[in-house]
Amino acid sequence: MQSLALIENWPVPNAAAAVVRADGTLLGAHGPTGHRFPLASVTKPLAAYAVLVAYEEGAIELDEPAWPEGSTVRHLLAHTSGLAFDEHRATAAPGTRRLYSNAGFEVLGDHVAKATDIPFAEYARQAVLEPLGMTSTTLDGSPAKDGVSTVDDLVRFAAEVQAPRLLDPRTVAEAMTVQYPGTKGVLPGYGHQNPNDWGLGFEIRDGKSPHWTGSSSSARTFGHFGQSGTFLWVDPVVGVACVALTDRAFGPWAIEVWPAFTDAVLAEV
Repeated sequence: MQSLALIENWPVPNAAAAVVRADGTLLGAHGPTGHRFPLASVTKPLAAYAVLVAYEEGAIELDEPAWPEGSTVRHLLAHTSGLAFDEHRATAAPGTRRLYSNAGFEVLGDHVAKATDIPFAEYARQAVLEPLGMTSTTLDGSPAKDGVSTVDDLVRFAAEVQAPRLLDPRTVAEAMTVQYPGTKGVLPGYGHQNPNDWGLGFEIRDGKSPHWTGSSSSARTFGHFGQSGTFLWVDPVVGVACVALTDRAFGPWAIEVWPAFTDAVLAEV
């Protein structure tokens, strides 16, 4: 795909990208796709998928009590637990505001580890990474932001979420459905959004503006971006997913080039 070559114009030291269909067909790839990049918050969809495996295995329930008091596993996955961004303290009542929270995913990791008696990084490896052949991916450290992976590995995950094998498709459909509709909040890097829609560990585009995906991205597009200059989106209307990893921190450069890149990819597909 010629559109993927646009990453060569990005003001970053290194970048790699690929586009994949649900059946795993790689439509194109560009750059060092085997290079391991820090994922930052693109770690969260991988962690969320492991949490959903724990749910399907019966280790946890989505609506069981978690922490802080009054919140559930579902609240934590949907960033409505009330926990602060990077602090393990509650700043709002559960379900009332969309407070994007790294702390919430760390609580999730601890919750699953306690329920399964397996460290979360190891549980995620056994539940998600190993079955998908993601041999270059690790989720050591915070399940919110410390993952490291490659484009080659993430296209496997992107194919999985489009055509689930590890999870019941109904569970994945729930994860891509807006949780607590109408909830306001701040989308990091893009300001206040009303509503600020999220599923279970995945951000949902809907009508958000401004946004890191393209103007031609469908409202059903879901995914995540990371502060390390990374993103993964899936557009189920078009039937493709795109992964792009860089080693420059998210900033104005990304706000400028990512939407145009996404629009070019979608136009070529």
